[in-house]
Amino acid sequence: MWETAAAGFSAMGSEARLKVLKTLVRAGEGGLTVGDIQERTGIAPSTLAHHLRFLAAGGVVVQEKIGRSTINRASYGELRTLAEFILSECCADEVGKAANDG
Repeated sequence: MWETAAAGFSAMGSEARLKVLKTLVRAGEGGLTVGDIQERTGIAPSTLAHHLRFLAAGGVVVQEKIGRSTINRASYGELRTLAEFILSECCADEVGKAANDG
C-alpha cells in the first residue's frame, strides 16, 4: 500500500495537477473532456495533457476513450483509499501522550 499511496500523492504534487483533479471532482461521475477541463482551468492544452497523464499514472484519474473524445474522471475509490491511508493512524500517539501528561 505504501507504494500505491506514494504514487497517488506524488501525482497530486503540483498546484496545476491539484487544480485539474479538483475540477474533475467537482464535475462528478460524468467527467470532462480535455477541452472542458482546459476551459475551466485555463491550463494550456499541451501542459494539460501532461498533467492528465501524470494523474492517470498515479491512479487518481481514469480516462475513457469514447469516439473521438477522452472522458476524464476522478477516481473516487482511489481518492478515498488515499484519504483513509493518510488518516488511518490519526491521533494514535495522542493516547500515550495523554497518559504521560496525567
